[in-house]
Amino acid sequence: QVQLVESGGGLVQAGDSLRLSCAASQRTFSSYVMGWFRQAPGKEREFVAAISWSGYNTHYADSVKGRFTISRGNAKNTQFLQMNSLKPEDTAVYYCAAKYGTWNLVVNDYAYWGPGTQVTVSS
Repeated sequence: QVQLVESGGGLVQAGDSLRLSCAASQRTFSSYVMGWFRQAPGKEREFVAAISWSGYNTHYADSVKGRFTISRGNAKNTQFLQMNSLKPEDTAVYYCAAKYGTWNLVVNDYAYWGPGTQVTVSS
């Protein structure tokens, strides 16, 4: 059973930056896509970004494109989300997720989830 743990959330002001990290318990993580999702109060969980196992292919939601950057660590069982120019509408619980095979933005297709980390952006 793969376990994911996020870190790096917090309270920032609009325009600030944050870097989220996620580590998987399984050392060998080949062929797993890793992604970030977020859920704001009263809203459904939504796709933010995803990265292929190799790290060469990345995908972003339109709402974060150009502001967020997803990356993968050398060990391939870690991933990061660099969030710049944060806006109040980015406030949400951010979840690290992983799935075997190809990427997509369907929440239910991701088999493994972290407990989430809160990001709050004040105006």
